[in-house]
Amino acid sequence: MKKYTYTESKDTRSGFGAGLLEAGKQNENVVALCADLIGSLKMNDFIKAYPERFFQIGIAEANMMGIAAGLTIGGKIPFTGTFANFSTGRVYDQIRQSIAYSGKNVKICASHAGLTLGEDGATHQILEDIGLMKMLPGMTVINPCDFNQTKAATLALVNHEGPAYLRFGRPVVPNFTPADQTFEIGKAVMLNEGTDVTIIATGHLVWEAIQAGEELEKLGINAEIINIHTIKPLDEEAILKSVTKTGCVVTAEEHNRLGGLGDSVAQLLAQKLPTPQEYVAVNDSFGESGTPAQLMEKYGLDAAHIVNAVRKVISRK
Repeated sequence: MKKYTYTESKDTRSGFGAGLLEAGKQNENVVALCADLIGSLKMNDFIKAYPERFFQIGIAEANMMGIAAGLTIGGKIPFTGTFANFSTGRVYDQIRQSIAYSGKNVKICASHAGLTLGEDGATHQILEDIGLMKMLPGMTVINPCDFNQTKAATLALVNHEGPAYLRFGRPVVPNFTPADQTFEIGKAVMLNEGTDVTIIATGHLVWEAIQAGEELEKLGINAEIINIHTIKPLDEEAILKSVTKTGCVVTAEEHNRLGGLGDSVAQLLAQKLPTPQEYVAVNDSFGESGTPAQLMEKYGLDAAHIVNAVRKVISRK
């Protein structure tokens, strides 16, 4: 088992802010829009550097999506910013009609996703957004795992043509991927090669998967761990290659078990390689108020639950 260490912890939303500023430096067509949450989305540095390329829309998220779609017609590359709940559920009709159906080059950037939003509670902890967005034809869906990967993903979207959804979070989490990484949309990252089980994780649960892998090693279980940062398009080749070797799989995500990464993997395996699979995800429920750590434990998303899922799926081989 490879050992992954980190020297600092950072929030992934700050990775977006850093990436947005760099994107603005690289391409003069990059513009940013926000729905009255500049500080929460870490857009301040971009605004200071490029005030003429920023649009404060106010608490009018549907209008923001329409304006962003319009800006693409003039060749601009708009990055919209608000909470994940408001970036998807509140404005789904506008995204479907004005962005996805029309194939507009809008980057929908969503912070405060999942349970780790924490104390704001169930009304803001959207756990359905990956499912909502991946069902839209032509929509790319990205869910990076730490500060560095979120920054890299933001930069990669500048040169990606077409609508995309970038999901990140509020809490401070371990920052363990390389600062100089090359982010390839649709390309999985192998974190640890193994032979006994495949663990496919996304977002904040990638670090939990790494911790689980170290615990499994103590139990004599050699886990292959894959970081799926792009949920759509899914890296089918990497998944099938791994599962062919290990014979069983656990998927781990900070999302409802219905419609997320786990279902995408299950659909692939059902069609091409029927394999025992266990889900680590929220079991078809809303969240509640609490600290991120409390919620991750209660809703079964931490490393200990990944270990339990691995032991269960191995028994099904």
